[in-house]
Amino acid sequence: MSFSLTSPPLARALADRNYSDPTPVQSAVLEDAARGRDLLVSSQTGSGKTIAYGLAIGETLLGTAEKLGPAAEPLALIIAPTRELALQVQRELAWLYAQTGARVISCVGGMDPRREAMLLDEGAHIVVGTPGRLRDHIERRRLDVSALKAVVLDEADEMLDLGFRDDLEFILKTAPESRRSLLFSATFPKAIVQLAQSYQRDALRIEVEATRRGHADIAYKAVRVFPKEAELAVVNLLRFHDAPVALVFCNTRNAVRHLEAILLERGFTSVALSGELGQNERNAALQALRDGRARVCVATDVAARGIDLPGLDLVIHAELPNDSEVMQHRSGRTGRAGNKGTSVLLVPQSRRRKAERLLMEAKVEAEWIGPPTEEEIRVLDQERLLSDPLLNGDGAEDDAGMIDALMAGREARDIAAALVRLYRARLPAAEEVGDPGFGRDERRPVRTNEDYAAKRRPFGAGRDEGEDGERPRKPAGPRGDTVWFRLDIGRKQGADPRQLLPMLCRRGRITRDEVGAIRIFDRETKVEIDADVAERFYESVRIPDRDKIVIEPTTEAERRPAKSFSDKAERPAAPRRSWGDDQAAEGRPQRPRFQPRDGEPRSDERKPYRADSRSPRDDARPPRRDDGKPGGGGFKKPYEGKGKPFTGKPFAGKPEGGRPAGGKPFGKGKPRGGPRG
Repeated sequence: MSFSLTSPPLARALADRNYSDPTPVQSAVLEDAARGRDLLVSSQTGSGKTIAYGLAIGETLLGTAEKLGPAAEPLALIIAPTRELALQVQRELAWLYAQTGARVISCVGGMDPRREAMLLDEGAHIVVGTPGRLRDHIERRRLDVSALKAVVLDEADEMLDLGFRDDLEFILKTAPESRRSLLFSATFPKAIVQLAQSYQRDALRIEVEATRRGHADIAYKAVRVFPKEAELAVVNLLRFHDAPVALVFCNTRNAVRHLEAILLERGFTSVALSGELGQNERNAALQALRDGRARVCVATDVAARGIDLPGLDLVIHAELPNDSEVMQHRSGRTGRAGNKGTSVLLVPQSRRRKAERLLMEAKVEAEWIGPPTEEEIRVLDQERLLSDPLLNGDGAEDDAGMIDALMAGREARDIAAALVRLYRARLPAAEEVGDPGFGRDERRPVRTNEDYAAKRRPFGAGRDEGEDGERPRKPAGPRGDTVWFRLDIGRKQGADPRQLLPMLCRRGRITRDEVGAIRIFDRETKVEIDADVAERFYESVRIPDRDKIVIEPTTEAERRPAKSFSDKAERPAAPRRSWGDDQAAEGRPQRPRFQPRDGEPRSDERKPYRADSRSPRDDARPPRRDDGKPGGGGFKKPYEGKGKPFTGKPFAGKPEGGRPAGGKPFGKGKPRGGPRG
């Protein structure tokens, strides 16, 4: 099917944009059964819905005419949930209806309402806006909806989730009853069905089959990461894929600010997009992505709907979304209009079950992989350098003199080395990240007992010998000689070991195994480097890099071997001394040790105690007396007092009259113990 059924001016506009074949949702709204009827359409984001309802209302607005009349009261009203989506729809309909002479304006929150009122007074054919701002213009009588022929609700389920139900019902009640109503939604929840039954007449329900199998043009990848290395994994993913435009999603505004700062520090051209930004700032960020001045956008879910950026090939979920629908809307920013895209989920061990549930509910399969390594990125950098357009083609005539001058004074290898350095200087450095190893592909080859027997080393063979092709490991124990270096950044400047360690390895051209202790103080940080690489490390870091951190050796007193807990094992063991050795050395009498009497059994020959048995020592002790005299060793009698026993009547309690039985009222006697406070 082609676009031959559309109005001629719209068909010519599509041909100018190289639109040849319609998408499934566009074909569905152009069928004969859908002409002139209310529509209830379900389709995923990125399936061409904007062009679909733009074509669907074309015949309603134009009829058989080639041009629209002078702009006056709006003929069509398009309602979108977010500002970004509304502005995008306005741009799409502007070029689609360019040959009809249509005037398309937008009315969204965050923009100047007085300017929008002025545009409405000048007249418009199509108005695109958000529910709250459109209702405000209608209530202030700036927007006249009496001439509307069509009303379109784009992303209706999202508008209901955002709490715009009252605004939508107000707009639909105000619009003429004879208008067409087109309702587009990703799903058909109960609230959408009720809204359609209330404000649509004999609506044709269209469900595009592609919605039941998720995004076919998006490759999902679940990347295993350690919790503290998620930000480093984002850096490596951006370097590995090298997408023209990438979108990184976070769940909170603070996370967006933090991750954007990290990417800017690493050298990425990135912008932020969150709800705390004004509309002008958000428009500027999106325009920077469209112009190529920025390649990475860090955003919250406010950007999950409505953003259509050219060249957006990569979506990274730095934090997992709350549900599968949000994940699909995030991922739907890529793989649009038949293009391929990649959606990457960063999954720590504690979020593995949640990631599996999201993928299962979305009915998509993801490939579980580890984060890209430095070696993989290095290999790709080499391939990209060799295929760079700068190396292809002849130089201009004006450059001939410079080329001859370079070739005359230097060798080809030196010129190639300089080219490689310049190429790497413009690329952010890759990070060293690990793979937790969970969630591996269950289809990997199964090892047999023979395989393990072939890999088994003989008893006593260590890994340091490099057997079985394994990488030799550094022997355990003390680090040996080390050199301490001082950094002019401390705790008050936000020094963090997770960021300092990659920076030290990158600038010093060393590995993590060659870095010892990192001690952070208030205004400085001291780092321990192995002595065998200290000189090379200092030559590499003596000139401050883009991070402007000064690194210099410390004083000679601190250049000493680092002590280890294993040093205690090298000390000679002290001889064991008994309890009385110290007293004997000082001339004090020692406590005599217990010696069993004649006939008594030794400690290891004593019988267990029984209640009806007598101890062997009872015969050697004096008999116990019960006369109560002190020092006799017997039991004392209970204390009976020195005077006569108490013979008074016991206290009978307080009667109802407040007076004890047979006595005076309380409080009438002489106080005891002084005045009471």
